[in-house]
Amino acid sequence: MKLRTLTLGLLSASALAFAAHAESITIATVNNGDMVRMQKLTDDFTKANPDIQLNWVTLEENVLRERVTTDIATKGGQYDVMTIGTYEVPIWAKQSWLLPLDKLGADYDVKDIIPAIAGGLSVDGKLYAAPFYGESSFVMYRKDLMEKAGLKMPDAPTWDFIKQAADKMTDRANGVNGVCLRGKAGWGENMAFLTAMSNSFGARWFDENWKPQFDQPEWKKTLQFYVDLMKADGPEGASSNGFNENLALFQQGKCGMWIDATVAASFVSDPKNSTVADKVGYALAPDNGLGKRGNWLWAWSLAIPAGTKKADAAEKFVSWATSKHYAELVASKEGWANVPPGTRSSLYANPEYQKAAPFAKMTLESINAADPTHPTVKPVPYVGVQFVAIPEFQGLGTTVGQLFSAALAGQSSVDDALKQAQDAATATMTEGGYIK
Repeated sequence: MKLRTLTLGLLSASALAFAAHAESITIATVNNGDMVRMQKLTDDFTKANPDIQLNWVTLEENVLRERVTTDIATKGGQYDVMTIGTYEVPIWAKQSWLLPLDKLGADYDVKDIIPAIAGGLSVDGKLYAAPFYGESSFVMYRKDLMEKAGLKMPDAPTWDFIKQAADKMTDRANGVNGVCLRGKAGWGENMAFLTAMSNSFGARWFDENWKPQFDQPEWKKTLQFYVDLMKADGPEGASSNGFNENLALFQQGKCGMWIDATVAASFVSDPKNSTVADKVGYALAPDNGLGKRGNWLWAWSLAIPAGTKKADAAEKFVSWATSKHYAELVASKEGWANVPPGTRSSLYANPEYQKAAPFAKMTLESINAADPTHPTVKPVPYVGVQFVAIPEFQGLGTTVGQLFSAALAGQSSVDDALKQAQDAATATMTEGGYIK
């Protein structure tokens, strides 16, 4: 009995000693479904890395952005791993706020990351964040309504075709809008759509010398086309509609076409929630024959702040959560359709995933069509497809979004909205020291 008690005592002491030596890392993440699922699957990580304990801080998107931005800018050191977007990565990397990810492991296969996604998360050829899931945007359309209109959607449509199809598909008497597009103001709402769209019209936010370009004819063509299209064929109250509102309209059968995030495909094709699930087709975002399509690029990614004292443990976790192994783990527990999309070429070559996700091929093509390092027809001094990777863009993008949403609502003219956007951008860039 004494021997057993002594043995248990030694074991307890050993366990306490081990716990004392275990390294604890804190992970700040967004409260979306994919990230919540990841937390439930972390036993797989801790079994392989028993010397690393994981602490989670799970936040709503806007709160997450505010907290991690404040922490990294002030070198607060609260987090060892941060969930950030494609917008933040190049800005923070250039500020030396992030560590390069160069110890992800021999079997990680960095080259398997889709080039367009990797490009948006890299600076000077170094990866500064590992993508957890990625997306672009494309056309989702009603095949039955397209056929009724006597048209066939090309795999790579033009904006003129979209206008022609929208005109023929609009059926106000039966509550069908030819096209649904974002109108709600915000740098991540209507300006994500309109900036990507403007790229295909040859527009740009700034020229090579950071001079705002809203007074140029390419922006006039973009905004006028958008406003005219939405007035003729869009839903009532479109200036209040963002991603979620348009998703609901499409699922209810009230949109002939919807141009938005590729991640929406799994929702519109889900028979549990979509009344048109068996009628949806997919096509690349439209273009105007200028070499750029109107699609964006985004990834939620894991990055390591330069201030952490636990970089090795943090990078082990980042490697696990964004690996091929993790994709296989999710597939084994939840099915291939629930694997985080848009990050690895190998996923899109997997026959099981192709079978589970009929939109997979078009999603990959849409992602590959976006180039964050050369987002526009004419040269620009910035990176980012549907945003400009400078700190001032969050505020400026939302201001311009409010002006353009007002033009859509008929509260101002297209010309007035563009003039005010030019003035606001000029003031912001002058104050920021970009122009004199």
